[in-house]
Amino acid sequence: MRQPLVAGNWKMYKTVAEARILIAELLPILSTIQEVDIVLCPPYTSILSIAALLEGTNIHTGAQNMHWEPSGAYTGEIAAPMLAEFCKYVILGHSERRGYFGETDANVNRKIKAAFEYGLLPILCVGETLAENEAGITEQVVVRQVKAGLEGVDPQSISSIVVAYEPVWAIGTGRAATAEGANTVIGGIIRGTLAEMYSEELAQMVRILYGGSVKANNAGEFFQYADIDGALVGGASLKATEFISIVKAAAG
Repeated sequence: MRQPLVAGNWKMYKTVAEARILIAELLPILSTIQEVDIVLCPPYTSILSIAALLEGTNIHTGAQNMHWEPSGAYTGEIAAPMLAEFCKYVILGHSERRGYFGETDANVNRKIKAAFEYGLLPILCVGETLAENEAGITEQVVVRQVKAGLEGVDPQSISSIVVAYEPVWAIGTGRAATAEGANTVIGGIIRGTLAEMYSEELAQMVRILYGGSVKANNAGEFFQYADIDGALVGGASLKATEFISIVKAAAG
């Protein structure tokens, strides 16, 4: 059985003071839910404070991105060893990083290898744009991103990676994919590609999330499907009642 995982990507929201308030609202209820792995990914400025508040709880701290080098003259960047002191997870290859900042599959691959080297668990994001979806090349795009992102990654590491399918056209638009459509991509294309690259046994061990306009009122639809192991939540993770409802839905 794969333990469900729900991660909140706070993106470029919340000052440290605001982050503390949100944690105070989340902790009383989320700390009682043991059936779901819960990850909060605040901006870099709040990671230290959030990690301290979550210490000793069942909720993990994650980061939203990182550089592939362990150190160096990379102004404005954050390295894996810096995050590993406070974080367990790191989101890599998010569509906003790919789209706005020119992140490539090759760079995502370098970051994934660096994350594993320093004990971080990557959440690899993959997904097609609206144009790619309408052109009928979703499978081609997603297979490419999975294969390139995981190229050369040791099979021993694969069972601990998390993959998030986030169709770009659904992120922040309020237009979520259908649960059936998401399950087809996750169970058929992504898990199938992992089986082809590694083995069916390893593919069945990898947790694959859905992300893209996940809300309290639709999360349960996605979690009904056996291949959808949780969610990477954006805007709804900034609202305590919404995020708590999504985690409860994942708990069943």
